Amino acid sequence: MTAKPKVFYTATAKATGDGRKGHVESPDGLIDLDLVIPNPITTPKKANPELLFASGYSACYNSAFQSAAKSMKIKLDASHVTAKVGIGPVSMHEFALAVTLEVEAFGIDQATAELIAAKADTMCPYSNAVRGNIEVEVRVTAVETVGA
Repeated sequence: MTAKPKVFYTATAKATGDGRKGHVESPDGLIDLDLVIPNPITTPKKANPELLFASGYSACYNSAFQSAAKSMKIKLDASHVTAKVGIGPVSMHEFALAVTLEVEAFGIDQATAELIAAKADTMCPYSNAVRGNIEVEVRVTAVETVGA
């Protein structure tokens, strides 16, 4: 079991309406979105919970990746993380998520990028939250220069 953190920041959002076809907003107005149910056939015209989760996870993991490099005293030119959050049934009336994190690490070699990714996985709060609950695949690609 993970130790309870000493919370220094709390994000707040409220969902209203018909759940996945409802609305989500934050009290500060930074988030104010209508939601749609994900549909594998059409391109959504509004956000859905999986898109919001992918946004948060990609930002969090990228921050952890950069922090891990810094803590390991590795010069990293830049990094980009794309999170792909999939949803689907696992049994009748039960659904689950699957995540793929695609990491691009600039200015380092592949082996070093993989070492940083392993450390980032232990530092990222999202990774720690989903470990053992959601299948997460991390794909790391080293790019020798930023312009490549």
